[in-house]
Amino acid sequence: MTPRIRATTGLLAACLMAGQAAAAPVLPEAIAINQVGFTPLATKQALLPATVRGPVEVIDLDSGRRVLSRWPGPARHWAPAGQAVRLVDLSALRQPGRYRLRAAGVADSPSWRVDPQAYVALNAAAIRAFTFNRASIALTPEVAGRWARAAGHPDTEVLVHASAAGPGRPEGSRVSSPGGWYDAGDYNKYVVNSAISVATLLLAQAHFPAFFATQRVGLPDSTPGQPDLVQELRWNLDWMLSMQDPTDGGVYHKLSNAGFDGVVMPAEATAPRYLVAKSSAAALDLAATAALAARVLGAQRLLREGEGARLRLAAERAWTWAQSHPRQGFRQPEGIHTGGYGDEQLDDEQAWAAAELFALTGEARYRAALDLPRLGIEVPGWNQVSALAWLALADARTRLPAPQRALPAQRLRGLADTLAARWRDSAAGVSLQVTDFGWGSNGGALNQALVLLQSARQGGPRAHLDAAQALLDHVLGRNLLGHSQVTGFGSRSPQHPHHRPSMADGIDAPVPGFVVGGPNAGRDDAAHCPVPYARTEPALAWLDHDCSYASNEVAINWNAPLVYVTAALQVLGGRSR
Repeated sequence: MTPRIRATTGLLAACLMAGQAAAAPVLPEAIAINQVGFTPLATKQALLPATVRGPVEVIDLDSGRRVLSRWPGPARHWAPAGQAVRLVDLSALRQPGRYRLRAAGVADSPSWRVDPQAYVALNAAAIRAFTFNRASIALTPEVAGRWARAAGHPDTEVLVHASAAGPGRPEGSRVSSPGGWYDAGDYNKYVVNSAISVATLLLAQAHFPAFFATQRVGLPDSTPGQPDLVQELRWNLDWMLSMQDPTDGGVYHKLSNAGFDGVVMPAEATAPRYLVAKSSAAALDLAATAALAARVLGAQRLLREGEGARLRLAAERAWTWAQSHPRQGFRQPEGIHTGGYGDEQLDDEQAWAAAELFALTGEARYRAALDLPRLGIEVPGWNQVSALAWLALADARTRLPAPQRALPAQRLRGLADTLAARWRDSAAGVSLQVTDFGWGSNGGALNQALVLLQSARQGGPRAHLDAAQALLDHVLGRNLLGHSQVTGFGSRSPQHPHHRPSMADGIDAPVPGFVVGGPNAGRDDAAHCPVPYARTEPALAWLDHDCSYASNEVAINWNAPLVYVTAALQVLGGRSR
């Protein structure tokens, strides 16, 4: 299921008018590798065509000398691409430097680095991507460089849609709800997708506080004593809190236009904005996120005055409303045609909210709402948050009854073991299966890495760290597309993302630091793009064209695990093999 219901009328014309049409990508018969690089002690692998039969040489770009030679493994069929591939292990190379790979019969690999600080700049750019997607603020040249722009969408006069009307807020009344992040390539703001995005960034801060204490990325509102990551996530968290109805504690599902904006800059998008429909998913997600924020920021003494009490009250009121409205699903109201983020199965959201409130307060009523023996676990996604519930319970395990205290670690380790087993069995050395190449496959890959890293940071087997590294490698270029999937990073990276500012700003280079959706077997946009997909195999179904919202859009819930994973591998990648 796609996370957003797209309005395609006029989309093709708008993309062509933006002047950013691109040819379908050429799939090179070349050596594929993480184009950003590795920390010295990281496992380093490259992906080869099956036609390579001789040794692979590592060439030092500064000296031109061969510094390592390795024979690749056997050719094996990789189902997601429908072809045979080989892997070669280069982990013995630990000397910092700039390198390229060479083998007979194929093109050289793109360049890459071994660097003790391999992911620091990428992590900073991934955080700054959120800044670039801020609503209600101008981005000055000092902050945004050549991507500076005027403020868009002040959202201080948002109309209450009929679907959201209630006591004290009749239809057509005006509400102030400024700030927040544009959700994706469009200019709307959605509570459900914001929740997992903010929560993932909070988990990064919770798990790697020393790294983020020194990670300065050049925000417009950097504050002494506050990590830039925290400052950035607050821009959206504060907006989420404004989406709560002060009368009853319910939470509006989204703040949106009636339809998607055209390809214009934010300041030029002036259509009326609406608060749209409350939903159980939005209420539970806000409850969980606010409770997590209160807990993490409180534990690290990063709360502003009164912020902890405000977050807890918001979480508790949202929880109470959701218990009174347990199945109030989101239905797109008449006249509204923007993203849906509808979720009919809310047991995982209920568990996540209960777990976070239990971890924050220790209150028995939240523990009673959890049926732990029946609570499963899956890789996180905007509509699947069971793993986040188990992460909260892992932090609160001493408050659980003695027979259940081992459950959180067991559930998380079990999922990591499953992913690591898929990694070991994969011809391409990555845990991704055919079914993983749907909408936002790159975000899914990074969330798989996030799960694996929960085991790795607790001293789990080296295989879990290596499997996570392989997933980041895939996103950064160790794939059969021959492209990094992050704008501005790698020698071949997306040039035409479906991202309105990148399409409308008149600058050739896209806004940097965004991970694009990635290969999508469904190719939902194929009928609306003037250029065909070069290949249809699941792992190859990607189109670097700004018409391609199905494979080349950006989204906050994909960038959030990029922030987490790059920080984690920067910190944990120093382990010896």
